[in-house]
Amino acid sequence: MTRLLTPLLLTLAFLFSVAGLSVSANAASPPHTAQPVTAEVSASVVAVLTGDDGVSVSLPVAAQRIVSLLPSLAEVLCDLGACDRLVGVDRYTNWPASLQKLPRMGGGLDPNLEMILSVRPDLVVMAPSSRAIPRLRALGLNVLALEPKRYAELRRTYAVLGRAVGRSDGEQLYTGLHDRLLALRARIPPVWMGARLYVEVSSELYAAAPSSFVGQTLTALGLGNAISDEFGPFPKVNPEWVVRLQPDVLVVSQASAQSLNRRPGWPQLAALKQGRVCVMSEAQADRLVRPGPRLYEGAQWLLTCLKALSPPQQTTRRATPAS
Repeated sequence: MTRLLTPLLLTLAFLFSVAGLSVSANAASPPHTAQPVTAEVSASVVAVLTGDDGVSVSLPVAAQRIVSLLPSLAEVLCDLGACDRLVGVDRYTNWPASLQKLPRMGGGLDPNLEMILSVRPDLVVMAPSSRAIPRLRALGLNVLALEPKRYAELRRTYAVLGRAVGRSDGEQLYTGLHDRLLALRARIPPVWMGARLYVEVSSELYAAAPSSFVGQTLTALGLGNAISDEFGPFPKVNPEWVVRLQPDVLVVSQASAQSLNRRPGWPQLAALKQGRVCVMSEAQADRLVRPGPRLYEGAQWLLTCLKALSPPQQTTRRATPAS
């Protein structure tokens, strides 16, 4: 867990694009499979792409050799049918399996410049929070800075990366993914609607608030959040504060699950005493926490877990509108 969330703890600018937690229930659907490019692809149209940092990149042709230094960006590119255009990825990228054979270019915070130059990329995609961007640009590389932290940003990421690889339907692909997620809401048992979840994205006690990508997923499903946005999208919480909140369900990693009873006051949590705990594997956490094409699978796992639990009394619930 700590290994998987190392970049998250190094900088909240990455905001859990590489999280890892653990689950006790298996998702009901088969793993998401990236679809091949079916939209018309243009390899000769000039594209001017603007990153989240406001800096534009001009591509004379659709990108053919791409280095990704953020797992969520690699996953989106693969969902756009451009897996075969990736020539290098960061150390944390782990999906799809075909990317395991690619050269590792370090991380977004500490990229290996020599290795990146050696694969001759025509485009490098990475988070705008990386201090390595000026150095990469000074070397003459096209660097497109993108970091989806919320649904609106994920939509834009699909659109921009789609244009980078010559697709005009990136935003439509995202819309289809989001529509599938919203359709899951109808499958949430009424007794669970508005239930307040505590989603712990790190064993260092960082939790997901409503404004985070994870929080938006809860809202889309009609679920509530025990954490508020008062201290940002991923606040570090005090264990005793969680006891006062009395969440209906705890969503934690396997590593965290082993020590919940040793946290101050947590033996008094009704959710813990009554077994309302969803324990996620690293693979399931990637699906739930990482903004990208597998968000539906992460939400589906959460639905499966809730259905296996005994619902709490409806004394602290508040209905959650669809996003």
